[in-house]
Amino acid sequence: MFQKVLIVDDHALTNDGVSLTLAALGINNIHKALYCDDAYLKVKRAEFDKQPFDLIITDLSFNKDHREREITSGEELVKKIRLENDRVSIIVYSQEDHFQIVRALIQKCGANGFVCKGRESNKELEKAIQAVYNGNLFLSRQVERALQQKEDIEITDYDIELVKQLSLGLLQDEISEYFKANNISPSSVSTIEKRLNKLKDQFSANNSIHLVTLMKDAKLI
Repeated sequence: MFQKVLIVDDHALTNDGVSLTLAALGINNIHKALYCDDAYLKVKRAEFDKQPFDLIITDLSFNKDHREREITSGEELVKKIRLENDRVSIIVYSQEDHFQIVRALIQKCGANGFVCKGRESNKELEKAIQAVYNGNLFLSRQVERALQQKEDIEITDYDIELVKQLSLGLLQDEISEYFKANNISPSSVSTIEKRLNKLKDQFSANNSIHLVTLMKDAKLI
C-alpha cells in the first residue's frame, strides 16, 4: 500500500475526511497543503530529500483569497507535476462531473483516478486508492463513461477557442481574422459558421449566446 501521501484541498473538513480514509487503509504518513503552490513545493522538497510522495490526492477548485498564486487549479497542478514526475500516483477528488474535464485529466494531464465528492465518496475514494495502488485506473460511477468518447459530445481545442472568442463578443468574420493572425486553422468564415452550427446542434442551443452559456455551464470555456 502507499506509504506517503499528500492531500491538496483548501477545505479543512475535506482534508480530515481524506485523512481518515487513508488511516483506515493503514496509511499514516500524511501531509496536507491548502494551496497548489505549496503542494508543488512539498513535492519538489520531498524529491530533493529522497523521500518522495507515493500518492497525491487533489481537488480541482481552489477559492481565491489575498494570496497571489502561480498554480491556481488542481488541473494545473496535476499537469505540472506529471510533466516532471511519472512515478507518483495522482487521484483527483472533486465535485466536478463533466466528462470533458475528466477525460482531459486522464488523457492529457496524466491523472490515475477521478473520484466525485458526494455522500458515498469516502468509500469510493478508498476503492480508488486500492485500484490505483494495484496499477489500475479508477473513475467514479458518475463519470465512468468519460473515456467512452462515442457516448459523449466530443469537443476539440479548436471548438473551445472558437466559442471563447464568440463569448468575447467577436463576430464570425472577426474570429476568422483572429484565427488567421494566430495561425489557427481552419480560419475561413464559412468553416467557422459550419462548426458553430454543428456545436449548436450538439448542445441543442437556440442561438450563439445560448451556446456560450451552455459551454460555460459545462466549464468548457
